[in-house]
Amino acid sequence: MSERVLIAGCGDLGRRVANRLLARGDEVYALRRQPSAQDDSPVHWIRADLTDARSLRDLPAGITQLVYSPTPDARDEMAYRRIFVDGLQHLLGALDQQSLHRVLFVSSSAVYGEHGEAWVDEDTPPAPPGFNGNVLLEAEAWLTNQPVRSVVLRLAGLYGPGRTHVVNQLRTGTARVSRQVRHWANRIHIEDAAAAIVHLLCIDEPQNLYLGVDDTPLPLDVLYDDLATLIHAPAAAEGPAPSGVGSKRLSNARLRASGFRFQWPDSRAGYAELLKAR
Repeated sequence: MSERVLIAGCGDLGRRVANRLLARGDEVYALRRQPSAQDDSPVHWIRADLTDARSLRDLPAGITQLVYSPTPDARDEMAYRRIFVDGLQHLLGALDQQSLHRVLFVSSSAVYGEHGEAWVDEDTPPAPPGFNGNVLLEAEAWLTNQPVRSVVLRLAGLYGPGRTHVVNQLRTGTARVSRQVRHWANRIHIEDAAAAIVHLLCIDEPQNLYLGVDDTPLPLDVLYDDLATLIHAPAAAEGPAPSGVGSKRLSNARLRASGFRFQWPDSRAGYAELLKAR
């Protein structure tokens, strides 16, 4: 049976989710402050502001699934709270609770702190090093206590078309990476992230929390060196480890056990294909 799915915050990731939902025969609604004027797909665009409850008064009836994946308009705690805590509460309050049977909240691995060489999974206690992780945890906790079935997907670092910042830094010689202190990098291709979201909307009995990360966490210097070799650029110079992002190796064992399979299980292959396409 087809679903009526609302994607709240339909940016790059949301559009890829929408395309997959349309392909499986669902009716898709996409909510943004500024919907695209150039889109000619069957997506039903809704102009609304998640931070303004009044703009959500006339949402379509009969929404059965919600994907909540907005982006804050600034990188500060107030902006994160407005969109992830207040916005989520506004939207759930505006939707028809009789028809809504699943909410998927796109969160982040930023909720985990420093774990060094240790593996991190869904049972690892979160310890956010920054305000962003703290706000996301608050939103996750609120959603978990609502009567609707909810699934949280904590995504690792996204890469893919239009997301080649590291490659650009290597090309220009501005990339820096820590070699003295090992820092683990965790990645997921944006198409795999979109596929994981649709997968978790489809399975009958999902668990309430998953980590969205590929099979191959890598020391950051190894990833940078492999990318530099791929584009024939000099190796990145020594620099500090990323601030506010603890080193850790994320496990996708639970997501894989649910039946999900990655198109790009190793980010090095994913980057290689991306650069070949360019």
